[in-house]
Amino acid sequence: MASNKNEPLRGVRGMNDILPADEPLWQRFEDAVAGVMNAYAYRRIRTPILEHTRLFVRGIGEVTDIVEKEMYSFTDALNGEHLSLRPENTAGVVRSVIEHNLLYDGPRRLWYTGPMFRHERPQKGRYRQFHQVGAEAMGLTGPDIDAELILLCQRLWDDLDLPPVTLEINTLGQAAERAAHRAALIAHFEAHADQLDEDARRRLHSNPLRILDTKNPAMQGLADSAPKLIDFLGAESLAHFEGLQRLLKSQNIPFRINPRLVRGLDYYNLTVFEWIFDGLTICGGGRYDPLIEMLGGKPAPGVGFAIGVERVLEILRRQEQSAPSVDVYVVQQGEAALEAALQCAERLRDYAVSVQMHAGGGSFKSQMKRADGSGAAYAIILGDNEVAQGVASVKALREGGQAGASGAQVSVPMAQVADYIRERMLGQ
Repeated sequence: MASNKNEPLRGVRGMNDILPADEPLWQRFEDAVAGVMNAYAYRRIRTPILEHTRLFVRGIGEVTDIVEKEMYSFTDALNGEHLSLRPENTAGVVRSVIEHNLLYDGPRRLWYTGPMFRHERPQKGRYRQFHQVGAEAMGLTGPDIDAELILLCQRLWDDLDLPPVTLEINTLGQAAERAAHRAALIAHFEAHADQLDEDARRRLHSNPLRILDTKNPAMQGLADSAPKLIDFLGAESLAHFEGLQRLLKSQNIPFRINPRLVRGLDYYNLTVFEWIFDGLTICGGGRYDPLIEMLGGKPAPGVGFAIGVERVLEILRRQEQSAPSVDVYVVQQGEAALEAALQCAERLRDYAVSVQMHAGGGSFKSQMKRADGSGAAYAIILGDNEVAQGVASVKALREGGQAGASGAQVSVPMAQVADYIRERMLGQ
């Protein structure tokens, strides 16, 4: 179908621009994440968004919705390699740890942030390009590191001042225990085959655990009556789960045990957990002890989580009190005033003050309208008359500004403007 060459181009559906108006919220979230990760001694790792497709097939599992239907995969026309945009990043981080032998001198605590890609039907909080923050701790076996990651999440929610978020936990046991449970699950669902929906029938022999996670109301009773994994667990798996619960209680972290909390990915074992707000999962994690060996490394345990950034930002947006992105707006008119304004703005920036210089000319009245619309706390006003007198006018644009009452102007010697603004900003 021919297209009009003058027709405006649009972004790919489900892959969204992050516009300047949203940037302060993203920055607030990213700063909080970086602070919390640093507090727990997690170091950042950056992996490519493009990996070999076989990494995800081997790590995630061939019979999963992600691999079967959601991955953006293609064959590189230049060399015939089968590549995929990452649908998640645990496999990529593990690949990097193995490739660069990062566990040679002991355990590692790592974190990442960045875009992931899944071909899903776009809806609020779920996009084809979405962002995750994740943490991975490798080389540590006990429930203490599981608890640490949960505490890390709780601290992040607190730092972001999120409304109450519910923690759900479960255990998936070990492979042999899951195999016995799996056989019992298949027998249970086969005995009620007439009640299975299309998804359940497809997963019955390939991934029956996911049937427990069904969202189909007609199947809830059947899932509730299915055999419980905890009844198949041995002493070590039970001790690990009980140890996690004891540690969480000792730190006053409320939680709910959800026996139907499962994972569709092949590499999870023992602890799984989710943080839920208003019925929506904003963070999911768990232990993946088999994964490092599955991807070709020496056997080593691992545990981690991933946060859906857009979902957390949607919560923050509901309660957002928008903070101004600029502190001072400089209004200027005249050649001498422009030079003085540039110098004044640079001195303020030396103090880490955010300054927007007016550009493009215009009357003082039109410039002041721009200054007010910028959200700045103060306007500095310079004309050739002010320059000749060696002063600048400072106007508080917001209630609580200390350059006099909001709307009032005071004259300040040019050499003292930066200190004057800085002192008042520190005093607010």
